[in-house]
Amino acid sequence: MEAYETNLPGVLEIKAQTFNDRRGYFREVYQQKKFEAIGIDKIFVQDNLSRSEKGVLRGLHFQEPCAQGKLIQVVRGEIFDVAVDIRQGSPHFGNWVGLELSDAAGNMLWVPEGFAHGFVVLSDSADVIYKVTEYWAPESERVIRWDDPDIGIDWPTTDPILVGKDLDAPALAAAAVLPQFRP
Repeated sequence: MEAYETNLPGVLEIKAQTFNDRRGYFREVYQQKKFEAIGIDKIFVQDNLSRSEKGVLRGLHFQEPCAQGKLIQVVRGEIFDVAVDIRQGSPHFGNWVGLELSDAAGNMLWVPEGFAHGFVVLSDSADVIYKVTEYWAPESERVIRWDDPDIGIDWPTTDPILVGKDLDAPALAAAAVLPQFRP
């Protein structure tokens, strides 16, 4: 397990070792001791799985209160995955990082509490699984507009497929509730 700091402190790209042979491959995707060794000493309480078609954009989502840290990985397909620092008072407030995650690359993204998260599907479809550090709490669910010009995410799409809450999401500046930065 190798971890690489992104341009947002605390947001990590994680690469698991893959063992290939004529049967296919084997990859250990989570082991608590290895994650503790790279600085992620969280207890995960829930695993979520989503399947989406090409062009579907989910996000930018977060919970406040009941903030969730998320460990995201693609088990089939490819996505462009994004984390945005939305912690009031953070020196990186409004900054974002985006990475391509895929089953072939075997990489993951760690998104700590206090960040909004979203992704768009690049392959024909994608199955995304993510571990979270807090239970889903519908009353704490929040969303920020995917194309907020103040954030300026360079999405690899201009016309994503959006539904429900993502269509009517407010800009970051208009968000009613945001997490606080705790140094």
